[in-house]
Amino acid sequence: MSETERVTLVGNLTADPELRYTPTGLEVANLRLAVTPRTRQDDGSWTQGETSFHTITVWRDQATNTAETLTKGARVIVVGRPKQRTWTDQDGTEHQVTEIDAEEVGPSLRWATAKVTRTNGPSRSKANASSA
Repeated sequence: MSETERVTLVGNLTADPELRYTPTGLEVANLRLAVTPRTRQDDGSWTQGETSFHTITVWRDQATNTAETLTKGARVIVVGRPKQRTWTDQDGTEHQVTEIDAEEVGPSLRWATAKVTRTNGPSRSKANASSA
């Protein structure tokens, strides 16, 4: 996969975002996104395709914002870069997975509304720590 390759996914969160911190204190949120394509038939009816599930990784302030804003079932739009990861389990079986490193995450406004609050810069936790 190319470093410049980007994908756009629109789907529903299968669980609340999981916010964690790296050993150096960097915020990271993991999301699971279910994407079901719909196709319009010649007679005007819709057919649902096979649902695919994607693991999304969100970093830094956007991870915190995502965890504070989005919940299970929310319809979201994700723009990011696909990354392949390979590992070997304890039985010696090699596994490969493609995950998405998110550049942008937001709610879909097709069937919902949202109130946007601008955060202006570094994370609130870092800003609060420096002012204490």
